[in-house]
Amino acid sequence: MLMAHPAVLTNLIEQYETLQTLQAEKGSPDVRQRMDDVAYTLCVSTGTRDIDAALVAAHRQLAAARPQGNSTLVSA
Repeated sequence: MLMAHPAVLTNLIEQYETLQTLQAEKGSPDVRQRMDDVAYTLCVSTGTRDIDAALVAAHRQLAAARPQGNSTLVSA
């Protein structure tokens, strides 16, 4: 399975969370449609079928992508 770049996942999560806040405040059809679009993209990017699973998978992928310590650095 292809994996989305961490920057893409971070951006999608941030967009979704912002849209959730806007939806709670305004509840406009435009915000809901954009939220649905971002949710769909997150699902496709993580290979999941619902937004809750997509968010969990995205956070796991981001955690796995973070370097652990400085082990990737080459010492001179």
